[in-house]
Amino acid sequence: MLAVIKTGGKQYIVKPGQKVKIEKIAGSEGESVIFNDVLLIEDGVSDVKIGTPQVTGAVVNGKIIKQGKGEKVIAYKYKAKKRYHRKKGHRQLFTEVEITDIKLS
Repeated sequence: MLAVIKTGGKQYIVKPGQKVKIEKIAGSEGESVIFNDVLLIEDGVSDVKIGTPQVTGAVVNGKIIKQGKGEKVIAYKYKAKKRYHRKKGHRQLFTEVEITDIKLS
């Protein structure tokens, strides 16, 4: 069974037992999370339910494993012959979630 969920402006294909890094959400490590924006659910057989825009009654449950920061990304601006350069670093916050189960009522 797999599902497509929407969180943080992005869409993720998830399966039970899978670990996913998503945009930071509120909560501490060990807490459970419920994703209600389920766009698609597929059973192991050939049963596919596509939402318009969401599948009604579908819920994906997860557990927060870790809150953290990603790798540093360097933004460097430079103008030739003008003695202009700016260097800036950024680390994106993320939440690592383990998908526990997918339910359709």
